[in-house]
Amino acid sequence: MSAPADAAQRRPGEVLAAFAKLGVTSFGGPIAHLGFFRAELVERRRWLSEKDYADLVALCQFLPGPASSQVGFALGLARGGLLGALAAFAAFTLPSAILLVAFAFGASALGGPIAAAVLAGLKVVAVAIVAQAVLGMARTLTPDARRAIIAAVAAAMALLLPGAWGQIGAILLGGVAGALLCRDDDGAPGGGLRFGVPRWVGAVCLAVFAVLLVGLPVAASVTGAQGLAVFDAFYRSGALVFGGGHVVLPLLQTAVVEPGWVDQGTFLTGYGAAQAVPGPLFTFAAFLGAALQVEPNGIAGAAVGLVGIFLPGFLLLVGVLPFWDGLRGRRTVRSVMRGANAAVVGILAAALYNPIFVTAVTGAAQFALALVCFVLLVAVRLPPWAVVIAGAAGGLVIGLTGV
Repeated sequence: MSAPADAAQRRPGEVLAAFAKLGVTSFGGPIAHLGFFRAELVERRRWLSEKDYADLVALCQFLPGPASSQVGFALGLARGGLLGALAAFAAFTLPSAILLVAFAFGASALGGPIAAAVLAGLKVVAVAIVAQAVLGMARTLTPDARRAIIAAVAAAMALLLPGAWGQIGAILLGGVAGALLCRDDDGAPGGGLRFGVPRWVGAVCLAVFAVLLVGLPVAASVTGAQGLAVFDAFYRSGALVFGGGHVVLPLLQTAVVEPGWVDQGTFLTGYGAAQAVPGPLFTFAAFLGAALQVEPNGIAGAAVGLVGIFLPGFLLLVGVLPFWDGLRGRRTVRSVMRGANAAVVGILAAALYNPIFVTAVTGAAQFALALVCFVLLVAVRLPPWAVVIAGAAGGLVIGLTGV
């Protein structure tokens, strides 16, 4: 009887170790992060099935907030409870946050031709990672002509309607198509992933999300507390953004540049630095919090920025998980999810082309490096972190030789 208990006690540590590796190797933005997660947690560690993973990705794409961080938080929650969720968040987020805070203090040197060449190589690695994810997920989630067509239409929609609304619309359309076209395909539901969140906890989280969204600006105005105003600015940025990643930038600019807390030059410099570090782009909030010209700033400002921008997405996620657990077991909902999962494959394929491929592959040498990295992942089956190192080295060679 003690073995299962011991295993359960070790799980937060297991989550911490897995996401610590992901936190220092996951370059390329949220879509690439989902590819890294899949390679490490679905293929290598087998924490969950392909269907469960796609269900979770589809859910997080619907919700405001940082989609890849929400997926990681949910996986940590399922694997190790609340401690596991916090471990996943900390391990995936802190490496990039620490680097960006150091940059805000002038302790990082991310400029120069060598750094630019390495960054270019890391972008090429993201091409290979996402291509592997598209291939693997397509095999499982689009096994027939109907779902392949849904994926193709979703890809076209995501490309022709860029931004979060194109992605959300594609998933909605995929869900409707699944309900109409995939009703006779009553394959086994995912269902192996359980989060253990009671419904009352979910309801409390949703209530807290709403109270903070409405109450923080009122409280900041009534009390005149600068700390509340700063927290509210980051909280609103995280609560009102769909799609995560780069979509949050205009909200953050409005939140911190317009009131004069951060000047435009500093904002753009920090954004450039955020491209050079692994992990979620939302950690840009740590840089902004540290660079604020009002208090709290420095380390305290970075902490306020990080908590403020991530908290609303996690509150929403935990709020809907217990209800989602019950709904996805129904046959009609499973049909909807089959279509939505096919749409996720299409969205991933669209993102593989734009922005990942078009920004990373700028010539024949980059294309060759992407092919080598893809072969190392798929045929040689090197772990993603090793391919990251190989891609960075390849980018350095290309940059220094001018190939």
